[in-house]
Amino acid sequence: MKLETLTDLYVHSLKDLYSAEKQLVKALPKMAKAATNEKLKAGFTQHLEETKEHVARLEALLSSHKQTTRGPKCKAMEGLIEEGSELIEEEADPEVLDVGLIGAAQKVEHYEIAAYGTARAMAELLGDKKGQKLLQQTLDEEGATDKKLTELALSEVNVSADA
Repeated sequence: MKLETLTDLYVHSLKDLYSAEKQLVKALPKMAKAATNEKLKAGFTQHLEETKEHVARLEALLSSHKQTTRGPKCKAMEGLIEEGSELIEEEADPEVLDVGLIGAAQKVEHYEIAAYGTARAMAELLGDKKGQKLLQQTLDEEGATDKKLTELALSEVNVSADA
């Protein structure tokens, strides 16, 4: 895809986010299975459902721009998921692994927060009100997930691993 205009870059960003979210739909069940803390398992499962909604929003946005979802694989998400997968394969105390899983999940959330924030800013500049609204909604959800992960880590998971 040639990137000659801000619209081109915006569409490219939406396709990259779509790829990232589709990869995450496949990774979250593995993270939930690896987690031992029940709240963490439940959090990963809940975020899987939110992530499926994020995919649907991106499909709708791309469709509204008369674009397909086809595009290159998001290398950033691929790398973050690979890191998480390698962590799961390590010989680790289950409670320590939960701490690592939260860290891996937060890396993903921080990437998504940056990517959605950038895309939302482009939507605003381009006057794409629908895109701006949908991207902000997802950005808010990603931020809330990050906050929940921090709270779970500080209140339970990190404490259990340190005991």
